[in-house]
Amino acid sequence: MPSNPTIERSSPDNLTATPLPIDSLPLDPLPERPLPMSAIATAMPLASQLPQALRPGAAPRTWKYIVLHHTATEAGDVATINEAHRQRTDSAGRPWLGIGYHFVIGNGRGMADGLVEPTFRWTDQLHGAHAASRQYNEHGIGVCLVGNFSEQPPTQRQLAAAQKLVAQLRSEYRITRTNVVRHSDLSATECPGELFPLDSIVAPPEPEPSEASSIDRTVARDRFLDEPSRN
Repeated sequence: MPSNPTIERSSPDNLTATPLPIDSLPLDPLPERPLPMSAIATAMPLASQLPQALRPGAAPRTWKYIVLHHTATEAGDVATINEAHRQRTDSAGRPWLGIGYHFVIGNGRGMADGLVEPTFRWTDQLHGAHAASRQYNEHGIGVCLVGNFSEQPPTQRQLAAAQKLVAQLRSEYRITRTNVVRHSDLSATECPGELFPLDSIVAPPEPEPSEASSIDRTVARDRFLDEPSRN
C-alpha cells in the first residue's frame, strides 16, 4: 500500500480522475459568522450557584415564591414528617406522595440544630404540598423549621441556617423579597407562629461594628478635624 493514500477527484471540465492526497483535503469549513452570545447562552445554561448539597437532581421548576412554615411540634425530622404526611389525602381523596416541604431545618431534637435537609420534592423538583394554593404549591419552595414558634422562637442556629438558605434560593431563582411569605400570609393558620421572625430571615440585620473599627473611625475623624484648612 502507498504511504500516502489518495482519493480521486473529478473536474467538471475533465472527467479524468485526478489523485488527491488525503493530507491535502481541507478541514470542515468554519461557519460564515460566529454564533451570537444568546445562542451560546441557550446551549450552555449558567451553572448553579447553590452549594452541591442543595442542588436538585432534576431540571429546575419555575420557582417564584418561598413559603415558610413550622412543624408546630417540639421535635421532628424529615422521616417522621414524611410518615405523617403520607397519611394525608388531597381534596380528591388521593394520598399525598409524602412530606409536603422541600426543605426542613432542624432544632436539635430529631435533627441537628441548624441542619438543612432537602427532601425528595426538592431533589426531584416536584410541586409542594404545603400551601392552600395551587399557585404557591406549584411555584413555591416550602421551607419548614422544626419547632413550635407560637411558644418560643427558632434557635440561633436555625435562624442563621434559614437566613442563608433563603438568601441562596432568592439569588439562584431571582425571587423577590415580597415573594418570601409565611404560611399564615396565604391561609387562615397560625403557622409559622407569632414568634417567627420573618423580617430577620428575609433581610438579616447588618453586623454590629466591632469596637476596633469604631475606634479607627474616631481616630480618622479627629485627624481630619485637626488638619489645617487647605482652602
